[in-house]
Amino acid sequence: MDVGRAVVTHDQLAGVAAAALGAEHRLVGVSRLRGGSKKGVYRLIFDDDSTAIAYIWADAEDYWPATHSDSDSDDSDGDGDGADDHGDPFSHASGLELFLAAHRRLDSLGIRAPRIHLADRSRRHYPADIAVVEDVPGENLEALLDRDPRGAEPALAQLAGALQAMQRHTNPGFGKVALIDGGGSSRGQSCERVVLDRALRDLAEAASRDPRVAAARERLADTLLRLAAAVRPRAQYALIHGELGPDHVLVDRFGQPVLIDIEGLMFFDVEWEHVFLRLRFGQHYRWLSRDDLDQQRMACYELAMRLSLVAGPLRLLDGDFPDRDAMIGIAEHNLKQALALI
Repeated sequence: MDVGRAVVTHDQLAGVAAAALGAEHRLVGVSRLRGGSKKGVYRLIFDDDSTAIAYIWADAEDYWPATHSDSDSDDSDGDGDGADDHGDPFSHASGLELFLAAHRRLDSLGIRAPRIHLADRSRRHYPADIAVVEDVPGENLEALLDRDPRGAEPALAQLAGALQAMQRHTNPGFGKVALIDGGGSSRGQSCERVVLDRALRDLAEAASRDPRVAAARERLADTLLRLAAAVRPRAQYALIHGELGPDHVLVDRFGQPVLIDIEGLMFFDVEWEHVFLRLRFGQHYRWLSRDDLDQQRMACYELAMRLSLVAGPLRLLDGDFPDRDAMIGIAEHNLKQALALI
């Protein structure tokens, strides 16, 4: 149980469970799962030993403190402000609307995400937007890679195929899928300009919190500007997950990858996705790499990503996020990597 946070109870979710799976499945247990920072994730346990997962998008489940910055890219970067500001590709990637739009898009491409039993924003069953989805049996890809790298190879190969399908799916505008589907367009001249502006904000914020960043701020800013200036314009953008680490890929009983935490799905430069994939998959990235990436974008986006992964965890630590040592470790590692790039 998280200190200082009320955990949702059996009684609060009994009506949701019945609406999702029917009265023949009687809810007997509820447990909050670790790892989420933007929404509550709960396992629902029924009297026939079946299970499901509840996603709850509520202020009480969001660990990100409010800030003037509207940026986030992954579970160790983001904020609690601008939740409905879909015009910013990096605004807080949380909400049922984003989840449903992303799920529809992935499903249209034949890419697996947990099946939806219920999606409800009526507040009749629970006083917040909520979804009940399939509880995919088995472990996530990160755990499988740690336990049995050779056994994870079929899932990696299938994940590579899913990424290829996503990256072939392009759009002339960039932005969150929900925004694009609604006929909207993102603010910003280009992906590279959006990334640069965000990186400079992250740099300023990190410099205000850590003297090592403050001492290198001018050199880091100069490097960012130089790298961004070398990036050439682009007019087509690919579908990307936005925070696809191996912990955001479940592996079902057939060995098929299942994407989760999909709310950040957007059309953007594919290099943004690949910088993150390379950081998170390490030696296993060879399964997912491609040889036609723009290396100037990769260089610019790597430094921007590193700064994001310094500022984001430090921002999260302003609140009561429970796994504080992990956030400190992420910030420290990425600070060293960022300084090595200048």
